[in-house]
Amino acid sequence: MRILVTGGAGFIGSHLVERLIASGHGPVRVLDNFHRGRKENLASCWDRIEFLQGDIRDLQFLRGAMKDVEVVFHLAAQSNVLGAVHDIEYSFSTNVIGTFNLLHAARDAGARRMVFTSSREVYGDADQLPVQESAPLRPKNAYGASKGAGEAYCQAFGNDGLETVILRLANVYGPRDQDRVIPLFIENALEGKPLTINGGDQVVDVVWIEMVVDALVRAGFGEHIKGPVNVASGKGTTIHELATRVLKQTSTQVPLQYVPRNPAEVMGFVADMNRAKSDLNIDLPEDPLSHLDEVIAFTRNRLGPRKIAAAGVI
Repeated sequence: MRILVTGGAGFIGSHLVERLIASGHGPVRVLDNFHRGRKENLASCWDRIEFLQGDIRDLQFLRGAMKDVEVVFHLAAQSNVLGAVHDIEYSFSTNVIGTFNLLHAARDAGARRMVFTSSREVYGDADQLPVQESAPLRPKNAYGASKGAGEAYCQAFGNDGLETVILRLANVYGPRDQDRVIPLFIENALEGKPLTINGGDQVVDVVWIEMVVDALVRAGFGEHIKGPVNVASGKGTTIHELATRVLKQTSTQVPLQYVPRNPAEVMGFVADMNRAKSDLNIDLPEDPLSHLDEVIAFTRNRLGPRKIAAAGVI
């Protein structure tokens, strides 16, 4: 069974590729355009994958990449809210046109299944928490809108011979992530810089990367799941609580700087995880941030002792 992972050099994609290789799945073909992904993310398995550098907006390229593929994990995307706000054209062309192209190429090549990583952003500000998959989709930013459009195309192609599975991911954290709230907080704390908090009372549902990879693998190789599934911890954490937790676990005392909340951000999200527990056999953590020390250790190693010492952080 040949597997294709788009966005496989990115944060989530590289962890998935490592799991697929370690579990004996394969052969694994990885596609990335290095817009956010990095070759070093795949250093542990580079010699055991087939890597293709290219763009999912190029349909002819995708037709070649899809040769002999049975299962597709689609993670290539403009993958954060503010990035989509600042470059809405790239967000649309990648997340909507790119997803359409991939579905088109997968169906035409006879692939069996595609797993699509959507986002909790498709819900916008939900009427009540926790949010069930049946809640209306009311995205409040370009990223959420693009993921909602991707879901709609997955459902359409799912009626045309291609099995599609939609996973709505919450705020994923782990080593190799960048430019999102947890890695930014940790990096600033270790460098002795203030943590800038936009608002602070927003509620997020954070989920450990390996739990997300569990869900992806089960969605790709288990029984076909129809309809979207939330992938989260099922517990809420405010941004203020997240910042104070980072300070405590990095043993730093940098100040917290509060600025107005960005209007594009969702005010609160906690996922209903009943479907994930039943369909994906997901076990929920008691503490969604129980792996925070692993990310701190990774960031310390990436920054190096000289940079941390220069900031006066032990």
